[in-house]
Amino acid sequence: MNMRCLIIDDEPLAHEVILAYMADIPFLENAGQCYRATEALVFLSNQTVDLIFLDIRMPKLTGLDFIRTLQQRPLIIVTSAHEEHALESFELEVCDYLLKPFRFDRFLKAVNRASTQFNLRMQITSSRPKDYLKAPTQPNFISVKTEKRLVKVLLDEIYYFEGLGNYVKVWGEQNFLLTARTMISFEENLHSESFVRIHKSFILNKKFIHYIEGNVVFLKNGSKLPIGKNYRQLLSNGSLLNP
Repeated sequence: MNMRCLIIDDEPLAHEVILAYMADIPFLENAGQCYRATEALVFLSNQTVDLIFLDIRMPKLTGLDFIRTLQQRPLIIVTSAHEEHALESFELEVCDYLLKPFRFDRFLKAVNRASTQFNLRMQITSSRPKDYLKAPTQPNFISVKTEKRLVKVLLDEIYYFEGLGNYVKVWGEQNFLLTARTMISFEENLHSESFVRIHKSFILNKKFIHYIEGNVVFLKNGSKLPIGKNYRQLLSNGSLLNP
């Protein structure tokens, strides 16, 4: 079975080397390339991969910090020019640590090691009851990129999302995080049934509704949000208050 691979490295030459090596290994499939770890987080929110080739030292978010943000981790092979991160990488259970520049034979050894782990994972998955496979767990958090950092935010603590053009405010009880994303990018990746869009500019967590009066939702923290005219069927069918 082929392994879908993602390359994450801020050096274009590193991509060229890995792609050239992958071309000679028939069970590796290039699923995508990212030049920032933050870019890879967006990629992985929409697609799944089996194996990641990951650099360590990258702008804004390092490879090791990137690994820590992943709840369900693909197999990871670190590709770095700095050997001092090897111990910490193996503590994060990476498959292998390739020190740049690496030859094809060393790359192949790392890939074969990852392939063995991948096949073992597939065997374990196929042996699980079908009911287990039908109900995969969903992440209980999202990663929000602010100007200087990447913040892990629990979904249960988010009151609502407020759209401001190409920016979104992610509101907690009293404070918010501002991130350069669109409302639709959040809406498409919110798996929790607690969240519902009530306005072109607002996505609401239903658990924090205090009461509804007219076309206004009053939240438990005192906030008031309007219900847009295109979303007022939520009032008539009662889905706004349903858990």
